[in-house]
Amino acid sequence: MEQIEFLDKYEYDLMQHLLKMLTSMGELSGQLLESEDITEKWNEVAPAYVQDAVREIADYPTVALGWAMYLGMAVAAYWDKDWEFYSQLPNIYESLRDKRGFDYMDEVVRQEVLGLEGEEFADCEKLIQACAQQVLDKLRHEQIDPQSPLAFHTFTRSIHTLYLIGAAVEMKRLGYKFEKIEQ
Repeated sequence: MEQIEFLDKYEYDLMQHLLKMLTSMGELSGQLLESEDITEKWNEVAPAYVQDAVREIADYPTVALGWAMYLGMAVAAYWDKDWEFYSQLPNIYESLRDKRGFDYMDEVVRQEVLGLEGEEFADCEKLIQACAQQVLDKLRHEQIDPQSPLAFHTFTRSIHTLYLIGAAVEMKRLGYKFEKIEQ
């Protein structure tokens, strides 16, 4: 029970930190843009993503973290384009990964899914790197014993948060925003 409370607080604090950081950068507007469709898709794509990302943690920790943000961005882009079609893919993550392999998933998302070029392509990479580095710093700050169950669960909470943040950033880029509805 104590670990669940720690993990819940860790994930909440991480989300607040990233929201504040991305809002100050102009990438978000202080709130997490979200869609139930995108949020629920995580449960479907997470097992395969975690399996691949865990292998990368030791040598490429920011890749293991940051690619989850790219995944969120891709799912949001697909949600906007044609969710009826894309939601039926057996596993969106695997379809992205299998185009050129895990190592090049970032380029697949930026080029083929988001259609970014030039400065936008490079800026997106810098944004993901900055977020992944922030999360890595927070993970290290917790001083959790590597290879422990708690380390694994903290990692999975981190990539879940980055997935949601990635989706929110892409939704904002696509023009979505919260609007107050008069009753």
